[in-house]
Amino acid sequence: MRHLKHRFQLGRKKEHREALMANLAAALLRHGRIQTTLPKAKALRPFVEKVITLARKARNASPERALHYRRQALSRVRDKEAVALLFNERAEDFASRCGGYTRIYKLGNRLGDASEMAVIQLIAADDEGYPKKSRKTRKAAAAETGEEAPVATPEEARGGSGEPPAPGAESPEEPTEEEKKSS
Repeated sequence: MRHLKHRFQLGRKKEHREALMANLAAALLRHGRIQTTLPKAKALRPFVEKVITLARKARNASPERALHYRRQALSRVRDKEAVALLFNERAEDFASRCGGYTRIYKLGNRLGDASEMAVIQLIAADDEGYPKKSRKTRKAAAAETGEEAPVATPEEARGGSGEPPAPGAESPEEPTEEEKKSS
């Protein structure tokens, strides 16, 4: 079955697309960061992360199995030097990460043809990304200020007061025309 096979075709035939991904992956593994178009970067991410996972598996495998993983990576990337660099040096960097080895930054549009550009880079092992903001619930926020948390009836929670609005009457949640103009 060919279900879910239509992702990341990039307007190219299969052989051309495989060669493109191999070349982009080799450049990314060599340099650690490359600039390309956003669709190519999004297509490259799962491709190169699977190759990096092969390198991670090879670290803890028997020599025969490690050779098997290296050959699988070579069949995808097609560049001996880039694969050697990944398996010999970079695999230790990703040993403590459970996936998510790359990050994509959007750069904006290219001047010539207005295509979206992006930078895709390998992430360092100790990089934890952006800090997560904690969301406070209304009860927790009210507890900090010492006030009682407002209790909403089930009808208010759904957004209504239980009665249909009168014709021509504005709902209290919508700003008036004067408030819209001032903001």
